[in-house]
Amino acid sequence: MTRWLAEYAWLPDHAEPTADVLIEATDGRLTAVTPLTGGGPPAAGVAVDATRLPGLTLPGLANAHSHAFHRALRGRTHAGRGDFWSWRDLMYAVAARLDPDSYLALARAAYAEMALAGITCVGEFHYLHHGPGGTPYDDPNAMSAALVEAAAHAGIRLTLLDAAYLTGSVDGAELVGPQRRFGDGDALRWAERVDAFRPADGHVRRGAAIHSVRAVPAGQLATVAGWADRHGLPLHVHLSEQPAENDACRAVHGRTPTRLLADHGVLGRHTTAVHATHPTAADVTLLGDSGTGVCLCPTTERDLADGIGPARRIAEAGSPISLGSDSHAVVDLFEEARAVELDERLRTRKRGHFGAAELLAAATVTGHAALGWGDAGRLAVGDRADLVTVRLDSARTAGVPPVGVFFAATAADVTQVVVDGRTVVADGRHLTVDVPTELRDAIAAVLS
Repeated sequence: MTRWLAEYAWLPDHAEPTADVLIEATDGRLTAVTPLTGGGPPAAGVAVDATRLPGLTLPGLANAHSHAFHRALRGRTHAGRGDFWSWRDLMYAVAARLDPDSYLALARAAYAEMALAGITCVGEFHYLHHGPGGTPYDDPNAMSAALVEAAAHAGIRLTLLDAAYLTGSVDGAELVGPQRRFGDGDALRWAERVDAFRPADGHVRRGAAIHSVRAVPAGQLATVAGWADRHGLPLHVHLSEQPAENDACRAVHGRTPTRLLADHGVLGRHTTAVHATHPTAADVTLLGDSGTGVCLCPTTERDLADGIGPARRIAEAGSPISLGSDSHAVVDLFEEARAVELDERLRTRKRGHFGAAELLAAATVTGHAALGWGDAGRLAVGDRADLVTVRLDSARTAGVPPVGVFFAATAADVTQVVVDGRTVVADGRHLTVDVPTELRDAIAAVLS
């Protein structure tokens, strides 16, 4: 048994943190979560063998949307005015350079950066499948295997959301240039490849993704969704990230991307729509009525000037909200969480849309559920022993009440991270990966 004594811990269904909580775990599962009452120091001997966690301890954070190789783009895409489409050209240039070995090195460093930020599980929206020109590697899932190994080295869990990416536009244009590396030809061949990848590692689970309505023809959407449904796996899809996507879909199919997905059986409680930045009112209703989750990625939306989505209306319609760092312009779920509220203030010019407990849920239990880990994201008996401790004495958090951490802290305030009962980060340092050095070297190797 391992025991921790948290100065403050945020327990399930509590509007704010609780002081002096003894947390116990065996074999990677929480076996007891006990508030020590009295308001003063714990009685002598109550937790003599417990590791003390000064600050606020949270459940593990879930990054529900990642493209690991985009980490190489940080700080390199801001010349001139540009937009999403010019950024995409730079992204393709990085994709053209990667192979399984260099992807392993880059993803290992990127995932370790996530661990430093308190992320204990990541959903990798993976579409960089094949070699140059689209020629499969001897192992058609070599790039997937690299990501699984990278997450193991970094010490976090992974849901590998294998993305079908078959066409270059809504009208079915063929993949060209680096895009050829993404394609499997058609949805049946995509399904055949992903069926063959069955990692046995306990830190990884499989999932599926439809890259977008631009990348999967309407007649093949049901094949991808059906594969995920038969296997009981999560399904994610980029949705209405750009107005141009909506316009193209209406021009070709006479309906919005959301309506197209609904008509082909893609929406539902096991599906997460990523971005949903430009939905119509009817789209929001379709998402909510079907129980489809929505993963918001505010820092990417800001970085790419994509716009601000109607987060409050989406949540009120019935869509569970999760969070993602997407392009990794920033890896900081505290920033993503407060941006949901702050961006909504900008959009509406009103305050007070999302409370602290709601932002906590988006960063933890809802994100884990969207990735197929329904046993994580809460400090509750039986759940996975994932703990993230945030200091309350930094220049950012000093004087801030524990309930205000999502409006004050950054990833730099994370001091301790435990994943499945195993310490991955201590005193703000990753125990096995020199994160700055490995990021620098892996990015240099890709861009040289």
